[in-house]
Amino acid sequence: MTPSVLFVCVHNAGRSQMAAGWLRSLAGDAVEVRSAGSVPGDQVNPSAVRAMAEVGIDISDQRPKVLTPDAVESSDVVITMGCGDACPIFPGKRYLDWPLDDPAGQGVEAVRPIRDEIERRVRELLAELLPEASVAVQDEEERVR
Repeated sequence: MTPSVLFVCVHNAGRSQMAAGWLRSLAGDAVEVRSAGSVPGDQVNPSAVRAMAEVGIDISDQRPKVLTPDAVESSDVVITMGCGDACPIFPGKRYLDWPLDDPAGQGVEAVRPIRDEIERRVRELLAELLPEASVAVQDEEERVR
């Protein structure tokens, strides 16, 4: 069974989009990835798009989506991004909160450390969800170096 992860932040324009981009990039089809926000913005934060492009991940085609109970219910892991966002609670779901600075209104210089912290956390999550895949990812990284 493919695990599914939902990343949630208020506007679904920065942190949750970067986290979804990292997980899609690192896990491929091995994990189902969703992101949403309680009050979605009009577009993904341009500084987040630029910061992710610097590491070879294109999130420019993503659009903020509204958080629905269905999205929560159909996800195995729900990760809120330090925003105290209202998220429906369903029994049997795993909920995590990642306290991360909000990149809204920040330049790409301020977004880079947030991007890098999200990458670290996504890699840890992936190692838990797919232990065999994380070994392959580490082997590939060492081979590339």
